[in-house]
Amino acid sequence: MKVSLSWLKEYVDIDINVNELADALTMAGLEVEAIADRYDYLNRVIIGRLTKIDPHPNADKLKLCRVDIGDRMLTVVCGAPNVKNDMLAPCAMPGTCFPKGTILEKSIIRGKASEGMLCSEMELGLSADNDGIMELGPNYSVGSFLNKALGLSDPVLEIDLTPNRPDCLSIIGTAREIAAFQKKKVTYPEIFLPESFDDISDYTSITLMAPELCPRYAASLVLDITVGPSPFWLQDRLASVGLKPINNIVDITNFVMMETGQPLHAFDFDRLAENRIVVRTAREGEAFITLDGKERRLDPEMLMICDGEKPVALAGVMGGLNSEIEDTTTKVLLESAYFDPVCIRKTSKKTGLNTDASHRFERGVDPNGTLIALNRATQLIAEIGGGRLIKGTIDAYPNPFPEKIIDVSVTELNRRLGTCLDINNIENHLKSIEFQVDKTGNDRLQVIPPSCRVDITRFEDITEEIARLFGYNKIKTTFPLISAEGRRPSKKIELRNRIKCLMTGLGCSEAINYSFISKSSCDRLNLALDDKKRQVIDILNPLSEDQSVMRTSLIPGLLETMKYNISVQNRNLKLFEIGNVFFNTGQKDSLADEVEMLAGLWTGKRVDAVWFSREINCDFYDLKGVIEELLGSLGIVNTTFTRMPPASCFYTKPGFTARIIIKNEFVGLVGELHPNVLSNYDLKQTAFIFELNFDRLINYISDTKSVSPIPKFPATSRDITLIVNKDIETNNILQSVMDLNEELVENLHLFDVFEGNPIPAGKKSISFRITYRSSSETLEDNRVNNLHKSISDRLLKKVDATLPTV
Repeated sequence: MKVSLSWLKEYVDIDINVNELADALTMAGLEVEAIADRYDYLNRVIIGRLTKIDPHPNADKLKLCRVDIGDRMLTVVCGAPNVKNDMLAPCAMPGTCFPKGTILEKSIIRGKASEGMLCSEMELGLSADNDGIMELGPNYSVGSFLNKALGLSDPVLEIDLTPNRPDCLSIIGTAREIAAFQKKKVTYPEIFLPESFDDISDYTSITLMAPELCPRYAASLVLDITVGPSPFWLQDRLASVGLKPINNIVDITNFVMMETGQPLHAFDFDRLAENRIVVRTAREGEAFITLDGKERRLDPEMLMICDGEKPVALAGVMGGLNSEIEDTTTKVLLESAYFDPVCIRKTSKKTGLNTDASHRFERGVDPNGTLIALNRATQLIAEIGGGRLIKGTIDAYPNPFPEKIIDVSVTELNRRLGTCLDINNIENHLKSIEFQVDKTGNDRLQVIPPSCRVDITRFEDITEEIARLFGYNKIKTTFPLISAEGRRPSKKIELRNRIKCLMTGLGCSEAINYSFISKSSCDRLNLALDDKKRQVIDILNPLSEDQSVMRTSLIPGLLETMKYNISVQNRNLKLFEIGNVFFNTGQKDSLADEVEMLAGLWTGKRVDAVWFSREINCDFYDLKGVIEELLGSLGIVNTTFTRMPPASCFYTKPGFTARIIIKNEFVGLVGELHPNVLSNYDLKQTAFIFELNFDRLINYISDTKSVSPIPKFPATSRDITLIVNKDIETNNILQSVMDLNEELVENLHLFDVFEGNPIPAGKKSISFRITYRSSSETLEDNRVNNLHKSISDRLLKKVDATLPTV
């Protein structure tokens, strides 16, 4: 944002030098990046005396002028009629950059070398006078620089504004800040609309078909205008902030935008079909040619300004070629509106158009400043363009923005800042930036920020404003009063840390993957078409196709990690990851369904090669054991593993997958990855995975830890072998023993499962050990044998089993 000091002084009295002003603005939060004098180009323009004038030998209208610039004589070719001997005039040296951007070079003009250029006031950007060479009085010194001799200086401050301060994207907005820290008043431009005729409602109308994207749209109409060059003062003002003059109508809209911060747009009224404005969203695939001559393909998220038949502007971004102001335009419809910042930001990004208007709209303009800017521009158009103003404005504003009322506690504000400001001091600071302030008690204020301050919504924002206005450099360093008593972390954080410690203690390494995955991951996992994991959330601006959607499972990331490690010959992996997965709820403007998960992947050897043991591949039971150890260490009891139905196994191998159940609630699964999934990831090495719903695990964590005394009496054990149908899950048989509720049964341990000869086809042999112990006495063998036989007999009937034949 460029701000001319001379333009600023039209609205606020500045009694400090430009460097002090830059420092003050920076301390107020408006960082001044650079200061450049807009007349610096005149330091290559030297005052010279014309000592001799001869006709050009090869051109009747040109003259050869000998110019004394103090340290040497120059020969300059000039065609101006007013040159004369002993005349003092500005002579531009080669390398001078003129206001219109041209750079002077040494040249040969009709066969004669010209070592400089004698300049008019218009060529130097000093006035609109272009009748001849600028003539200087006799009191100026030959050889001095023109800008110093004339005292020309207009520093231009380049301010780097943060996105939360759109109110300062204008000359008046910056002047308001300067007035606050200088304790001055802002002088706003006086607006006098000339006497008007007829009524605008007889000429045009406005229809808001998307009021949520365009809450306010106002328009005025001026007839019988004359399009032409702007007056010099207007061109000069625009040039001072880096804008190129176009014509008087467009220049006025740009001038008012820079002055007030409200973008405006002018339409050629005769080119609007049905003489009306319709604000609607674009249709899918609709085409539109913008002012830069390029055709844009639109989508329904873009907001359009249309006439009765067609689009005429890309709302808040750029006008259309079909309604631009031309030299023949005589009727102008002037637009001043408030557009939804998010909508404009998306449109600007999709179209690749970043204009001065979109820059302001996407940060948020003053919704109550539309009419002020509209009337200001209408006044200037009527004055400069010589037009006839139609009475009134059309202001479509169905749902006015409510005032933001913020309650402020002076004590709390001082506590947060470490200051001792009284209530009157705070009130004065806020009023200096045009906040409405009312005292509601000895310690409380009710504050209403001006509508231009879209960034002020809560008490913390008011606190920041006071710190800024009081001066950050004036706030003394104070240490906060913090209780020495430590706070226990939340249950979720505590559980997360415990799991990380336990998993690393079990030999696992933590993986941390991106939350973004490829959209093809759902297909590579063989997910069913109706699987919830296919409810992905698309990313609008993905870094790459491989990171185009939010993940719905941690498994794809672990598989990519496995793939990378195997590619670098690291084949033995024990990984785990804790992270969020995200599901699309299918409801517009609703947040994602976010679930925290714990997942793991094992592959390769059970342990690395050692001299005293042979290498063994890890298997399903290794990972199942890890989960049992983890849940047991967390104090989660009543965990069971049941076989996953084949129809529910998509990315795991049927028959090698188990559900993890805690107190009859499904919390996860463990199993071998399906060969097709491994193939989809170009992996040939068997791998095993588990998934646990972290959010559900929290419900089963108890702060109470149960312990039991060390047994005083010895234990004894008996083995039992049963022949059962091979489809019966062994876990069900073990659970059947526990369901007998025998007090002396301390533990069950499965140590063998066998199928094949001599076991009959369709059967399997299972062997497990029952440990018996009494808490009050040493058990005798007869008692244990009788109890063991009783358990065996009851078990044979309950599970339809037989004993093996010897």
